[in-house]
Amino acid sequence: MAVLFVTLVALLASSQAKYFHQPLTKEAIDYINTYATWRADPLYAGYDAEHFKRLCGVPLDDQIQPKPRKLGILAANTEYEVVENEIPSSFDSREQWSNCASTKEIRDQGSCGSCWAFGAVEAMTDRICIMSNGKLTPHISAEDLLSCCGSCGMGCNGGFPESAWRYWVESGLVTGGQYNSHKGCQPYLVKACDHHVVGKLQPCSKTIVPTPRCEKKCEPGYNVSYEDDKRYGKSSYYVGSSVEQIQKEIMTNGPVEGAFTVYSDFPSYKSGVYQHTTGVHLGGHAIKILGWGTENDTPYWLVANSWNTDWGDKGYFKILRGKDECGIESAVVAGMPKVAEEAQKDDVLL
Repeated sequence: MAVLFVTLVALLASSQAKYFHQPLTKEAIDYINTYATWRADPLYAGYDAEHFKRLCGVPLDDQIQPKPRKLGILAANTEYEVVENEIPSSFDSREQWSNCASTKEIRDQGSCGSCWAFGAVEAMTDRICIMSNGKLTPHISAEDLLSCCGSCGMGCNGGFPESAWRYWVESGLVTGGQYNSHKGCQPYLVKACDHHVVGKLQPCSKTIVPTPRCEKKCEPGYNVSYEDDKRYGKSSYYVGSSVEQIQKEIMTNGPVEGAFTVYSDFPSYKSGVYQHTTGVHLGGHAIKILGWGTENDTPYWLVANSWNTDWGDKGYFKILRGKDECGIESAVVAGMPKVAEEAQKDDVLL
């Protein structure tokens, strides 16, 4: 019996040693590529996990197994009834609404913990196009939301997705393209960079940049005033935590914003269906969920990240669906645009 006990302790210790690898090391990546349902990119090895931790822009609940902050200010969406057999086995917003170019866009938050703003404006941009049948295509500004929403959190040091959607309803948001695009009223001011990958851009800085100052004016040369350029939401709401509710919301109204707990294996994602495999939690991250499907019998959510197309699977990743993996199904928010009012504005096509 004593020998058996010692053997079990040794096996447990060995298992834990495999599981808790140091973040972004060759050992961790080799472990993932041996045992996981997804593939890690060896080129990620050696990157600074502490820097990545500072980029996680969604505060977590104080729990032993943290998940994204529970939503407290938005009511649940009850506009439709979920009928499970009406939900297809796969769905991709890029194909369903192919006339909306924004559904295919991957943005870049740069060295700023502004994921909470990016997940929101990406889905807002899609929904304006979708709800107008492709007639309206304003590119909602991450810059305006990041810098001017004081109730959303701490700018580049993190914020709350649900507050971003509420701000859209109450204060509106102007248009704005990506960094250095000079498109729209307020293009994004934080420089694009490569996030823990060897890509076409310069590596992201090891420090978080200061939040840009709120400027309630458009950049020089833009021929519409800041107030006249604003686009408003009609509603904002908590989608729900069931798989079917989230699916029904996406296929009815368009992509949604979600958030999940990031573990130290996630930055190395390259392909496949992500599941937490090794490493400790680093923080919370917000993203855009645009569809779902199944790969090698593993159900997944299709997700757009905001780390440009050099990261992951050309900027996208898949994550396990149906098990609330890393809290992905616990904090989904969305809203509806004021499409009729938007139609009265001169549309800014970016």
